[in-house]
Amino acid sequence: MQTEPTIVDTPLTIAGKTFNSRLILGTGKYRNTEEMQAAIEASGCEMITVALRRIDFDDPKSRSILEDIDWSRYHILPNTAGCATAEEAIRVARLARSMGLSDWIKLEVIPDPKYLLPDPVGTLEAARVLVDEGFVVLPYINADPVLAKRLEEIGTATVMPLGSPIGSGQGLPDFRQIQIIIEQANVPVIVDAGIGAPSDAALAMELGADACLINTAIAQAKNPAGMARAMRLGIEAGRLAYLSGRIPKKPYASASSPLEGVVR
Repeated sequence: MQTEPTIVDTPLTIAGKTFNSRLILGTGKYRNTEEMQAAIEASGCEMITVALRRIDFDDPKSRSILEDIDWSRYHILPNTAGCATAEEAIRVARLARSMGLSDWIKLEVIPDPKYLLPDPVGTLEAARVLVDEGFVVLPYINADPVLAKRLEEIGTATVMPLGSPIGSGQGLPDFRQIQIIIEQANVPVIVDAGIGAPSDAALAMELGADACLINTAIAQAKNPAGMARAMRLGIEAGRLAYLSGRIPKKPYASASSPLEGVVR
């Protein structure tokens, strides 16, 4: 009996830290804490991102989302969501460090309130400062291969191109730029924003992305825990497909049965 060849994979590694899960979860937009915790558990994720600007540190009576997450089980990734300039993002990152949260930072510089598209110039400026200060920087960017390479060259730990605008659920309508980023990158590529369904996550992984960061598609689903598990399986399937090697697309048909020995 012929056995199936073993497909060898390696864990996701960011700045020397390894993760078995390739799904990173956001913590915004959940209807309540119970749904968030159930989704986190069902996702199998090991890294969770938290927006510092949405935590009221000045009000001791205000319950922080950080109190609802088991720090011993998950790697907490503070992010600079809500920062419109490089200066704001740098200040929030320094705040995270001063509080002892983390030297890791998901860098977001978003001045555009309608489409929520990241500022490439501000992101590069902030990344340069934070890398020089010893932060592990994971920058959120447009699917811009030139910017991705510049960020890698100054020392960011990953690049995180959007699939489509934040919260849009559009998936990856034009993934060619992401393909180029993956082809050129020597750091992990994490597709962040726009994923709406497990098929979107699977496609990102089939292209060769190293991970996906997902928030709205899970948090706003009718059943967040069910969707979290579906995303987990989609990412696993997409990764396995990438490692297995898909057939090339052809403009014509190709018979699946051999023509030799056909009775005529």
